[in-house]
Amino acid sequence: MTSTRFLIRRAALGTAAVTAALVLAACGSDDGGSGSGSGSGAAAEASAAATAEAHNDQDVSFAQGMIPHHEQAVQMARTAGSRASSSEVKDLAARIEKAQGPEITAMSGWLKAWGEDVPASMPGMDHSMHGTDESPGAGMPGMMDAEDMDDLMAQSGKGFDTMFLTMMVEHHEGAVEMATTEKQKGRYAPAKELAADIITTQNAEIEEMNKLLGKS
Repeated sequence: MTSTRFLIRRAALGTAAVTAALVLAACGSDDGGSGSGSGSGAAAEASAAATAEAHNDQDVSFAQGMIPHHEQAVQMARTAGSRASSSEVKDLAARIEKAQGPEITAMSGWLKAWGEDVPASMPGMDHSMHGTDESPGAGMPGMMDAEDMDDLMAQSGKGFDTMFLTMMVEHHEGAVEMATTEKQKGRYAPAKELAADIITTQNAEIEEMNKLLGKS
């Protein structure tokens, strides 16, 4: 019995010693000591602050405008999958959807990190609202209105191909205009890089679409 009580007493004392050590370490960190926990927390806060400060109003406007702009392009591209007759148009539409979907996600993430509003998407990115006065993208260069989208949805085959290409050229030209403004006036490096990519990619696609329309 004596041996058992002795072992229990030793275990209790050991636990108390460990607890005291942990409390002292925590106090040292709270007092601004050189503990790794304190340093990591300060670095994380500094990083978050730097991210929040490394953007301007133009970056916010770019993301908030380009998100609905991209969403409308994705909606148009998805429609082409079932209504287009040309394999070239279907291939182009698939590339547009593949490229712009992740860009929407990236821009939404920026806005959330900045504490800014993310434009609300209609369920299924309902085309009937994109480009109207109620839409977050209303007034953006190249945005189609509800009537334009309804006209496109009513087409199929070669008629759809022609209308899709014509509308998408205008849509891309608007995106290039918006991206050019961001590249010139924005501050957030990833946003400016995305803007540069949009200019390069969509100008190339404009040239491709004009060739399919027989304009070049």
